[in-house]
Amino acid sequence: MTNTPAFLKDAKDLLTEQGFTTSDTWYHGTSSALVESIKKQGLKRSGDKMLKEAAKKTMATIGNNYTESIEPVFLTQSKELAYYWAEQTVRDRSVRVEGDEQPVVLTVKLPKELNTQVKPDVGAASLLLVKEGENFMAYLAGVYQANGFNAPDIDLMKADRMEYLTKLGMAYLNADVGVSCLDIISD
Repeated sequence: MTNTPAFLKDAKDLLTEQGFTTSDTWYHGTSSALVESIKKQGLKRSGDKMLKEAAKKTMATIGNNYTESIEPVFLTQSKELAYYWAEQTVRDRSVRVEGDEQPVVLTVKLPKELNTQVKPDVGAASLLLVKEGENFMAYLAGVYQANGFNAPDIDLMKADRMEYLTKLGMAYLNADVGVSCLDIISD
């Protein structure tokens, strides 16, 4: 389980029997190494170019083609969950990139026309079937239990798409997010 800083622990305000409530405020977890680029360019789909390039080189080394996909901007309605994903980003980058990176959470305030385009991340079902997903589900169960709720009971293959948003806090936006919509959260 992560050591989420107290100022990011918002599940107590967002969790209900039905899961996490939503509003027009979203959060995105990332690495401190990406903050300067984000301050200049905003959040870009398929954002971490360095990690993508490293994967491409690795695949070329072993003789495989690498087809880069355009991933959306991943969002959640909880600072606490965004911090979890920020830690995962730092961990993933540490395998390929040297440096002292820290988890960072961004507030994402979207204009109405973009906010209506935020979708539950049903594609997360495939992630949740591997070890990374198991770790997230264990973390999520801990968040629920720490706030007086039972862990979410969800059959990932049969779940209603809204459950990915409400119970798991997983959403995406298939558009870039401009700098004016972003703020870095700090205590």
